[in-house]
Order: sequence, then C-alpha cells, then structure tokens
Amino acid sequence: QVQLAESGGGLVQAGVSLNLSCVASGSTFTISAMGWYRQAPGKQREQRELVARISSGGSINNADSVKGRFTISRDNAKNTVYLQMNSLKPEDTAVYYCNAWSFRYRSDFWGQGIQVTVSS
Repeated sequence: QVQLAESGGGLVQAGVSLNLSCVASGSTFTISAMGWYRQAPGKQREQRELVARISSGGSINNADSVKGRFTISRDNAKNTVYLQMNSLKPEDTAVYYCNAWSFRYRSDFWGQGIQVTVSS
C-alpha cells in the first residue's frame, strides 16, 4: 500500500504564492504517476478535478486553468511531489489532494487533503 501526506496549505490573499508538498511512504517503488487534484467548495468527490500530474519519467499534464501559474515537480529520491502555486486566485480555493497511481496495485491512492483558501 501507499500512504500520502500533504503539507503547505493555508489562507492567503489573491496574488500570492503557496507551495504544496506531498510525501509518499509505504510501497513507493510501485508508484508511477503522481499528481494533485482539487475539490472546490460544494463539489462532490466525483467532481474532483485534476490540477497537475507528473509521470515517473517527468511528463506533465496541467489543467488549462492553472497553466502559467502552477508548476508541478517531483523528487523521486525523496518520494515527494510539489505544487508551486503562483498568482493565486479566489477560484483556486479548494481542498487539494495528492494522488499516486500504483502500477502494482492498479489503484489510485489519495492523501487526506489540505485546504487552500484564497481571499480577494
């Protein structure tokens, strides 16, 4: 199994930056892609949206809404994925979830989620 622990969220004003971190533990050698999803206020789990995702080889997918503002990166030696969020907007307010895909378990694993609130 894989466990994920997020950190770095908080309450900030629009325009500032935050950096989220997610450390994986457990069967980390089974992880291929890692990424960040978010669930906006009032949305259901099924409406959780992809923010950014990075493969073990470094290929990146970003949501259109965050291109040019958010950067995902990964340190495989530390089993950590980061999300640098710049120029934050109120619409970025959400619970952000770290995600990892395990090729061994053929399953997604999720962190507990971390709140990011951007005030205008």
